[in-house]
Amino acid sequence: MTSTRRATPIALAAALLLLAGCSAQPSTGPTASGSASAAPVVPAVSTCVADPAAVVARTADLPTTAMPADLTATIEKAAKDGFAATAAPGAVVAVQSPKGLFLTAYGVADPKTDAPMTTDVYQRVGSITKPFTGTLTLLLAADGKLSLDDPISKYVDGVPRGDKVTIRMLADMTSSVTSYTKDDAWQKIFFAEPTRVWTPDELLKAGLALKPQDFAPGTAFDYSNTNTVLLGKVIEKVTGKSYQDALAEKILTPLGLSHTIFPAGSAAFPDPHAQGFTLQGDHGTPADPANATDWNPSWGWTAGELISNVQDLLHFGRAEATGAGLLPAKQQIERLTSFREFNGPGNGGYGLGWGCQNGWVGHTGELPGYNTSMFYSTKDDTTIVTMVNSDIPTGSCADARTLTDNPTDLPCNSPATRIFTSIATALGTPFAPQKK
Repeated sequence: MTSTRRATPIALAAALLLLAGCSAQPSTGPTASGSASAAPVVPAVSTCVADPAAVVARTADLPTTAMPADLTATIEKAAKDGFAATAAPGAVVAVQSPKGLFLTAYGVADPKTDAPMTTDVYQRVGSITKPFTGTLTLLLAADGKLSLDDPISKYVDGVPRGDKVTIRMLADMTSSVTSYTKDDAWQKIFFAEPTRVWTPDELLKAGLALKPQDFAPGTAFDYSNTNTVLLGKVIEKVTGKSYQDALAEKILTPLGLSHTIFPAGSAAFPDPHAQGFTLQGDHGTPADPANATDWNPSWGWTAGELISNVQDLLHFGRAEATGAGLLPAKQQIERLTSFREFNGPGNGGYGLGWGCQNGWVGHTGELPGYNTSMFYSTKDDTTIVTMVNSDIPTGSCADARTLTDNPTDLPCNSPATRIFTSIATALGTPFAPQKK
């Protein structure tokens, strides 16, 4: 395995997102070169969401009855086509809109026993933790507990350029603070000891010791798990509570997300759950991927440790987009207009804890063994969640390991994203992941 791939996996919990549309390997994202003292490069503010006020006005719950037969058939075909082109044993697909609910499982949860995948499985959702952390940060700002323009030095010592890096920059990935997952020494330990429990302070020690990215804070995009771990520390400081308690009080309980769990360092995994498979970190072979089900997710903390299920993600995906039950309209409109495009108009943007492309807002998530996509169409009030028990990409992947029967005539893509993009295209609002 190349050194490039070894540096990729872990940005994982992360696995990135979005702008990119997502990937089985962390995207470097659109970056700006130049020294920290260079003149700021002001990115374009994205108009990805055409009518934020209309989105915020959507407060009624969506139906859970079955969709019309013709629409169900369209989604079913797109989901099956997308799933057939992945390297995942199983998948769960959920689509909800004003026309009803589509909820189906495909394949197997455990190839050894042939246990079928079911729609009620819990999933390690990786970087989908970031929208939760971003939403919690915005809720605290709305409550006057903090300001998005506060410097991180007000809350955490030792952050490079801490007096220049704001809460907003941490949330929209423009801080220049380097991700601890880019540290070779840290990665070596992680892959050698995948069941190790990591503390937030250990993660920050690794990340803050690294040289900042070569741009002035606020002027370029660089996806960093360290950013979201810092937000977690801020949340704990201003609330005087653990992250998991603050999350439960402000988001999980109000929205009734009873199947969303922050394990807080534990590798415990509620049942039912699927077995998850990976080729990361030189584990497994293309003919026999490694089972990463019990790898400890603590290395992601507030950037990637969350567990959830498809029903909860459907609910949260729409709530974080409309603000219903969460944020006041003023803050929600600010969030819907927070996306900044560093790679030219139409290429998508990253905002306050989430991304946007062609009107789709949301995030992807990946931990070794699992890949999830959660996006909401601001154009037609449709939420799509796809969950798979593999992080192994398929297609013409130059730097990522693939299975022996990998189809090379496709662009490289992660499994959950491939299924999502197939459905989004079939529904008439395509989502275009950036090429790897």
